[in-house]
Amino acid sequence: MAFIDALTLQLEAGKGGDGVVRWRREKFKPMSGPGGGNGGNGGNVYAKATRDLGYLVYYQHKKKFKADNGVPGSKNGKEGARGEDLFLLFPIGTLITNKTTGLVYELLEADQEILLLDGGRGGLGNEHFKSSRNVTPLESTPGKPGESGEFFVELRLIADIGLVGLPNAGKSTLLNMLTNAKSKVGSYQFTTLEPHLGVLPDGQILADIPGLIEGASSGKGLGHAFLRHIVRTKKIAHIVALDEEDPIHNYEMIREELRQHDPLLVEKDEVIIFSKQDMIDAKTASDIEKKFKKKYPKIKTIMVSAYDDASVKNLVQFLSV
Repeated sequence: MAFIDALTLQLEAGKGGDGVVRWRREKFKPMSGPGGGNGGNGGNVYAKATRDLGYLVYYQHKKKFKADNGVPGSKNGKEGARGEDLFLLFPIGTLITNKTTGLVYELLEADQEILLLDGGRGGLGNEHFKSSRNVTPLESTPGKPGESGEFFVELRLIADIGLVGLPNAGKSTLLNMLTNAKSKVGSYQFTTLEPHLGVLPDGQILADIPGLIEGASSGKGLGHAFLRHIVRTKKIAHIVALDEEDPIHNYEMIREELRQHDPLLVEKDEVIIFSKQDMIDAKTASDIEKKFKKKYPKIKTIMVSAYDDASVKNLVQFLSV
């Protein structure tokens, strides 16, 4: 099933039920005055947060939703039933923008509910218009239409640590080794076509963000579609492959793409994981790390080669600080 993290929906609250003209008919009093009831209010539209991060796929083929209309009034002053409210589920971390009004809503906790659209008010029956001067009113009013609008829905993953780096830098392998995730791994670029999550032993959530390339912030490659998922991470872990021609340049390039997408991204805590240490000789790896630390003395680094039990334990401790 495809992963979907952005879509547009057409939503409409229910119309209010119409008020009606009716007359009370009681025993021995065939015309006992007005008895037309008011219509019920239309149903509201709510957004509700779910823990299912893939839930947006259920809106892939249906983009229009409407709450129930209110029921018209009836005889003997009986008010029509209220239309049933519509609750639409969205993953935690979803931003919902009403493109008609510009209002933006955020779902940040499981089961959180947000009112998106108000249902229309029910109309008034002729009983409402009865007065000492108008004992047989023929007036009634129709129900009001419910609010409607076009909504842009955008998922932004909430994770403690976001793994970023060039395609084939080793992010998916790292995620799989540190957590129970089953992110696809391959020896070619763009193996990861959607974000994957995993949980560290200490409970921190890791997000494997699809590979970025130079120009990603302006729409190049695949990573640009997922830059939004880095915004809410607390820490960024740059995965830098040591077997590339210029690993330090690659780090700087990815960091610049993050800055262009959102300047606040480069102010987050960050660490460097130099991957594929076993692909080059020890001296070259050491020289790269020394050069990096000289240029960026405040950023923590760690070297990774084979993912044995000891190295995995060291990485978990490294990321947990």
